[in-house]
Amino acid sequence: MISVVVADDLPLVRNGIRTVLDAEPDITVVAEAEHGLQAADLAAQHDADVVLMDVQMPGHDGLAGLDSILERGLRTAVVMLTLYDLDEYVTGALRAGAAGFLLKTSSPEEIAAAVRDAHAGRLVFSRAVSERLVDAYVNRPDTQAEGLRTLVDRLSERELEVWHALADGLSNVEISQRLHLSEATVKTYVTRLLTKLEVRDRVQAVVLAFQTGLRGPETSAEG
Repeated sequence: MISVVVADDLPLVRNGIRTVLDAEPDITVVAEAEHGLQAADLAAQHDADVVLMDVQMPGHDGLAGLDSILERGLRTAVVMLTLYDLDEYVTGALRAGAAGFLLKTSSPEEIAAAVRDAHAGRLVFSRAVSERLVDAYVNRPDTQAEGLRTLVDRLSERELEVWHALADGLSNVEISQRLHLSEATVKTYVTRLLTKLEVRDRVQAVVLAFQTGLRGPETSAEG
């Protein structure tokens, strides 16, 4: 069962998301929060798998909550929610370590799929946010692109294959099947890859895949 904390300053929004998720057989909402730091406290208290967190909340917003979760070293994946596909929030949240960005206007099916994807270590985007990211990374400064390419040049051919598989949202088991490697070998490659790319986790590796042009963010909760 995937445990979820829902954070939004509006009770109506929280209740709506809870109703959607509690109707799923493999997802349960364990707590609701009114601001970011409360969400972090509840995530720690319940050892939550996923937090769906509004970006803009009075007092302590979603980015503050995300920072608190990361500082505590929680295993919780954080998906940011918003009514608007605002560039500064999208890029800021992803660089900080969010598992993705979802519009509140997403359908119930999309919200449930986003929770499952985040829990599985996949990066979550609504289609509108994906389009923003494509634009941001296509138009990034050449100097930034060159710096990212330096990281890529450190990788062996097999490490690049593993990175491609991560960017496709595959689990270790799925990567082992694709590349005909043992799961233990895949784990070793993933660990080595994260070290060479200088990223914290699989999600950050996927973000970097977008930035380097290894792949575009076409994968989203909207399919």
